Amino acid sequence: MQAAVIVFPASNCDRDVAVALHSATGRPPLMVWHRDSEMPKVDLMVVPGGFSYGDYLRCGAMAAHSPIMREIKARAAKGVPLLGICNGFQILTEAGLLPGVLMRNAGLKFICRDVHLRVESAGSLFTRNYAEGSVVRFPIAHAEGNYFADPETLSRVEGEGQVAFRYCTADGTVSAAANPNGSAGNIAGVFNGSRTVLGLMPHPERLADPLLGGIDGRAMFDGLVEALS
Repeated sequence: MQAAVIVFPASNCDRDVAVALHSATGRPPLMVWHRDSEMPKVDLMVVPGGFSYGDYLRCGAMAAHSPIMREIKARAAKGVPLLGICNGFQILTEAGLLPGVLMRNAGLKFICRDVHLRVESAGSLFTRNYAEGSVVRFPIAHAEGNYFADPETLSRVEGEGQVAFRYCTADGTVSAAANPNGSAGNIAGVFNGSRTVLGLMPHPERLADPLLGGIDGRAMFDGLVEALS
């Protein structure tokens, strides 16, 4: 399986996700610069976390118009799996590849800590190695992770099973107390309609090795390898 990691100015999790992918696939991913307009054939595209363009204008808004995004949109339209993590999630919403937007955290502060997530769907390439309803622990590190959508869009996302993960307590309870940023419905990650695109604010790559303090994120990368190899 060949993966590609898209690198923007001020990406800071590109190497983290590259290490996780290399460990899972046995081969290094391609590191594709944002100004490239073409990309070799790949089985998976990843837009990593960071602060693309310094988060100027609006998080992800400038990156969404980088030259490589035209190719990413074309590949995604053909069904090539696409994963956006943290700033990557913001970029994918700004590019119209996922519904909703990410706004400033309700508490107006940057948050960096581990959170618990309930797996809402195991029916995707990204979540196939998780049990539906199970609880995982991923780190978050963001100031704009507050997921918002208008009522009609939110109803569609909920009704069509596009919610991938929700913030919850350690025992799986979805509550306001477990919501770190004010996201509607405690939503931490969403799919596109065909579940070939996933955006999530928490970082699975940061808990994908025992040396990092946990392996809850490893199952995502292993599942992708099993599905795409």
